[in-house]
Amino acid sequence: MSTITAVSTPNAPSAIGPYSQAIKAGGFVFVSGCIPLVPSTMQIVEGGIEEQTKQALTNLKAVLEASSSSVGKVVKTTVFLKDMEDFATVNKIYEEFFSGSEHKPARSAVEVARLPKDVFFEIECIAG
Repeated sequence: MSTITAVSTPNAPSAIGPYSQAIKAGGFVFVSGCIPLVPSTMQIVEGGIEEQTKQALTNLKAVLEASSSSVGKVVKTTVFLKDMEDFATVNKIYEEFFSGSEHKPARSAVEVARLPKDVFFEIECIAG
């Protein structure tokens, strides 16, 4: 049986519920949904979809690094959008974020009725 280890870092927002920032198990890292909270204030970053997407991705990167993983080891992401009209804007920022990777992760992107704290963007991932 593989070891299951919870991951926590002050460089990303603390969990706002009964969950871990990430779990390491079976050689993979399962990162919980990252929203655009500023870690030092636990407040939503000011601005619109661009700023929120960039902050959530920064938080994702911090959790990956705390897990001894990296953006280049992400194999699957799930993106949650408040409004699918923001897809092109998000996709451009997402592409830039993963531009240093040797591969493009598998991805799902869905529009949802509501996200935690009424943010516009959330992302979760699985990494090696």
